[in-house]
Amino acid sequence: MKNVTDSFVSLGHWPSAGSFGFNTDILATNPINLSVVLGVLIYFGKGVLTDLLDNRKQRILSTIRNSEELRRSAIEQLEKARYRLRKVETEADEYRVNGYSEIEREKANLINATSDSLERLENYKNETLRFEQQRAINQVRQRVFQQALEGALGTLNTCLNSELHFRTISANIGILGTMEEITN
Repeated sequence: MKNVTDSFVSLGHWPSAGSFGFNTDILATNPINLSVVLGVLIYFGKGVLTDLLDNRKQRILSTIRNSEELRRSAIEQLEKARYRLRKVETEADEYRVNGYSEIEREKANLINATSDSLERLENYKNETLRFEQQRAINQVRQRVFQQALEGALGTLNTCLNSELHFRTISANIGILGTMEEITN
């Protein structure tokens, strides 16, 4: 420390104008230089540093406010999305339940329609069978009648004379014509 005080004391007497030099004693000159530089920095830089710190503080505060607004907006959007999700899930459940009941309804309708179609086909088949039976019976009747008629005509031809024969044939033709009209 003695060197430091000596350097202040040596400031009191300046060497003569002819001798100018540098003080190379680092321990003696360094604290003085540092104190001068710090004093100048504090005096002139205080305002600049305060302005820089205030600007930085304002930017940080505005960033925090923006972040809070974005956070609130994100929370609102999340709540809206959750509400929509619940609503869509509810609708999906309703569609699923309604869809199953609709499927069951369609299934029952299809079974009923198929049953009705089968019943109609069965009725049509029975009607067709009855018609074919009736037609076969009619054909057999006609064949039996025709054979009986031919047999009777054969018997009549051998027993009757030509005039009686002619009248009998005419009468039988008339009867056959009316019978044929009735059957058709």
